[in-house]
Amino acid sequence: MRLTYRLLNVFAQPGDPFSGNPLAVVQDAADLSEDQMQGIARQFNLSETTFLVPPVDGADAGVRIFTPHYEMAFAGHPTLGTAHVVRALGLAGDALALSMPAGIIPVEAGGDTWTLTANPGSVQADYQVDEIAGCVGLAAGDLVGPVQQVSTGSAQVIARATDVEAVRRAVGDAAAMRRFAGMGTRGGETLVYLWCETGEGQIEARALFTQGTAAIEDPATGSACSNLGTWLAAQGRSGHWTVSQGEQVGRPSTLVLTVGEDGTVQVGGLVRDLGEGVLDL
Repeated sequence: MRLTYRLLNVFAQPGDPFSGNPLAVVQDAADLSEDQMQGIARQFNLSETTFLVPPVDGADAGVRIFTPHYEMAFAGHPTLGTAHVVRALGLAGDALALSMPAGIIPVEAGGDTWTLTANPGSVQADYQVDEIAGCVGLAAGDLVGPVQQVSTGSAQVIARATDVEAVRRAVGDAAAMRRFAGMGTRGGETLVYLWCETGEGQIEARALFTQGTAAIEDPATGSACSNLGTWLAAQGRSGHWTVSQGEQVGRPSTLVLTVGEDGTVQVGGLVRDLGEGVLDL
């Protein structure tokens, strides 16, 4: 079996080919088993790999999203990057819908900048500030409550820091973090999204998550940004924010978060093509 794939960077910055979050999109994956998809994702060893499959419920294309260890119902940068490939394949135009386990996600493009509209989210759990601070190497005074588990399709812990220095010095403790695995939606893993407003309409964020026995960092996390939007809406806030992420792992990334007055959450960013290839199975 021969399969074509594309490599992209999502939430990239103009002029920098190594910015953003890398993604592999496997085309014509309808005949692959789940075990094969998981094996390919493990082979690429990126934060996520997506697979184009037949759509459902009137969507333009279907997508399955796998980390090296498990399948995700929804993830942000895979949604935007896969939409970019769907358009390139001539399956849809600048406005399209992707079906995935979390439901139908509408996506729109302006050039190579793509924006998704997240499904309605919810706050699923409240945590003590000190217990979340401790699992990422911070003191209770470094976080501002409420610290909550939020989900628009992928559950994560949203934790606001008192200042940007606290965001930057955080270090994940995998054993401590694993106690807060989000409702099983991350395959038993935990993601803590630390963020702080750094100016008018500006946010700096980091996503620390467990993978196996390690705590590592994601360069740009669209699902967590969507969850932050739901968190902000729950606090009665709306507006537009530019979110900076990934500097600590050498992958500077830019996400644009919009929270409407009705609570609608949109996340967007630049998608950059990097390469393509063939898999022989």
